[in-house]
Amino acid sequence: MGLIGSHGILPAAEYLRAVREAVGRAAYWDAPSIFWLGAGDTALKLGCAAGALVSLLAMFGAWQRSLLAVCLVLWISICSVGQDFLSFQWDILLSEAGFLAIFADESPTRVWLFRWLIFRLMFFSGAVKLLSHDSTWRDLTALHYHYETQPLPTPLAWYAWQLPMSLQKLSTLLVFVVELGVPFLFFAPRRFRYVGAAITIGFQVLILLTGNYTFFNFLTIALTMWLFIEPKKVPGTGHRVVSVALALFIGVLSGLLCLELFSVEFPFAGGELLARVAPFRIVNSYGLFAVMTTTRPEIVVEGSNDGETWLAYEFRYKPGDVRRAPAIIAPYQPRLDWQMWFAALGTYQQNRWFVNFLLRLMRNEPAVLRLLRYNPFPKAPPRYIRARLYLYHFTHRGERAWWTREEHGLYFPAVSLK
Repeated sequence: MGLIGSHGILPAAEYLRAVREAVGRAAYWDAPSIFWLGAGDTALKLGCAAGALVSLLAMFGAWQRSLLAVCLVLWISICSVGQDFLSFQWDILLSEAGFLAIFADESPTRVWLFRWLIFRLMFFSGAVKLLSHDSTWRDLTALHYHYETQPLPTPLAWYAWQLPMSLQKLSTLLVFVVELGVPFLFFAPRRFRYVGAAITIGFQVLILLTGNYTFFNFLTIALTMWLFIEPKKVPGTGHRVVSVALALFIGVLSGLLCLELFSVEFPFAGGELLARVAPFRIVNSYGLFAVMTTTRPEIVVEGSNDGETWLAYEFRYKPGDVRRAPAIIAPYQPRLDWQMWFAALGTYQQNRWFVNFLLRLMRNEPAVLRLLRYNPFPKAPPRYIRARLYLYHFTHRGERAWWTREEHGLYFPAVSLK
């Protein structure tokens, strides 16, 4: 509710109304969602509750394909109105995996489609790192920066950051091996395929231990399980027709995404086809950390009643108090904390939701305040609000805090509601 509820930072109902005013009837295609029928708080809560209930029923196996289809419709509906807060790569990965899950069985074509998905996920992630020409990936120092500057590190990331640079460079080189070389084992004979699966799972566990990437690592490991499934023939002409159609659809779209990744000119109306299908999030391009951040700016939001004494709002999980240890929270994702990381890399003009966030704080909006760890103005909202930027760094062994920080200027100037 604090994110997209009626009193949230980016209300879903207002967003749908704005889309409809901007593009007319095309809005229903550009933002496919059952919440066109109603996007109030009750509808959003019912959508989430229905998704949880249908997911549990699907686990028991009866009417499984139909229930998974309902799950997919509900998830895409939420993502369509979630705006900045539901636009992460694991969100679209869940959509694509959910789409394939509706057709899942042990037939050769459908097993191959799952393997093709995990291949694209891994290989694209490695390719974007090279294609970005980022210097930290090319000189193998990327992981040295990664542990410190990733959105929500775990305590183990602090220890990994202390490792010698030689080990950091070796680890970065292994990332390229795992993401660019190992995926080709996914289509190899069984023994080599199992080795590729084991390496991929181990890689995901290491990421999971050093960073909070929500359900991304768990979902990737689940998709990797398809490398252990041996295809079987499934009888029925209708089944084969559906499989061929599904393979052609995904093959064409993913082929176009490969061309887009490598900046190859689209044949015919390929770009238009991708644009038309993109709102449904069922065939996607992937690639995390194409450009590695080398510093860690953090936004500290402060309120005041007199313009002289300023008190800081404390977030639940992102770095704030330098003595507080990094959290372990995956597969949960605190989406506001994540967006604060992205906002700090740009300006508030580039992150229009941030202004709405400050407005909600100046009105002591309960739904938004529940997303925070600490509200320094529990009785009445502050008269003024501002945001300062700090550069955070991991401490070294022997120091009494987890972070050090230095002020880096104003992110948002002091303002009042007037």
